Amino acid sequence: MTFDTSDRFKSLPAYPLAHIPALRRRLKAEGVDLIDLGAGDADLDPPPAVVMRLAQAAGERELSRYPFQVGLVALREAITAWMQERFGVRLDPHEEILPLIGSKDGIAHLPLAFIDPGDVAVIPDPGYQAYRGGIVLAGGIPHAVPLLEENEFLIPLDGLVESLSGPLRLLYLNYPNNPTAATAPFEYFQDAVALCRREGAILIHDHAYSELAFDGYRPPSVLEIDGAREQSIEFHSFSKTYNMTGWRLGWAAGSAEVIAALARVKTFVDTGVYMGVQAAGVAALESYADWVPGNVGLFQARRDAAFEALREAGFDARLPQATMYLWVPVPGGESSVDFAERVLEREGVIVLPGSALGAGGEGFFRIALTVREERLVEAAERLGRCLA
Repeated sequence: MTFDTSDRFKSLPAYPLAHIPALRRRLKAEGVDLIDLGAGDADLDPPPAVVMRLAQAAGERELSRYPFQVGLVALREAITAWMQERFGVRLDPHEEILPLIGSKDGIAHLPLAFIDPGDVAVIPDPGYQAYRGGIVLAGGIPHAVPLLEENEFLIPLDGLVESLSGPLRLLYLNYPNNPTAATAPFEYFQDAVALCRREGAILIHDHAYSELAFDGYRPPSVLEIDGAREQSIEFHSFSKTYNMTGWRLGWAAGSAEVIAALARVKTFVDTGVYMGVQAAGVAALESYADWVPGNVGLFQARRDAAFEALREAGFDARLPQATMYLWVPVPGGESSVDFAERVLEREGVIVLPGSALGAGGEGFFRIALTVREERLVEAAERLGRCLA
């Protein structure tokens, strides 16, 4: 039997690499040595204290009850203390913080509270597909702005509102950026907050890579800007900072009004994160000073090795200040999907074609720093053979 799907479902973008998992399975079955640099899922462990706390929490009956949206108060308080220490921002743990089932949970569900059919939301192109998906499923219109190298991969704010088909409701930013690894100066965030204030729009900042930064760079929070707490919501994640991708834990911080609306939406969707995982999140935040710098050092070593190897192999790679990615131009005018398929078939290297994250990503491919340096160097050498 065939069921007719909704117009909103039909508006979701098709996944351009749906056949890649089957191709990957075939190559693996044939004994091909695959190097997977596609997903941003590193082969590294969480802090030991996090694993120990989860094991302990599994035996604590009170942590097995429904968490609902309040969740574990200790996690809210730990997040509040960390935001104060890291960004100098003092937040109310009960009104301006919301634990999430990973930041993707909040990013995708937020439009349901603020978007009516036909409303416009601005998203980066390329960008995390949860931005577009959440807007489309809420009935809104995603206005995708290409991230161009000549603009330092920033969304140009001048003239942005005039280019829209309707009033601006939501503006999505993500710096440090996935997939381009671009960073934004503090003044850019100030301009974005001012724009949203003028338009009565909500600024949504995806800050999943706030701590994966190198060479002394410290990415700011949009909430550091005067007036941003009333105008903005910022999403943070344990996934990349603490190698906890599968644990599904994150949080939203910012406007009490926006936080309350998101929490209300989520009461109809889920009952919150298992409180044992939330307790482990407290342990992660408490491990920050002793553990995170060493983990960032591992990623920096991988970045340096991959960058040098790609340059030697003939690619025009650029050295990123942050994230776990390198954003590399596809050589020779080949499409990014064709290039990704070719290097997988010929050399067993999995990369993410830029167009998988939006049409604005065409002409680039993304490498994730998810394997050891020697494997990154080997992958670059294999990719270089495809240039020849």
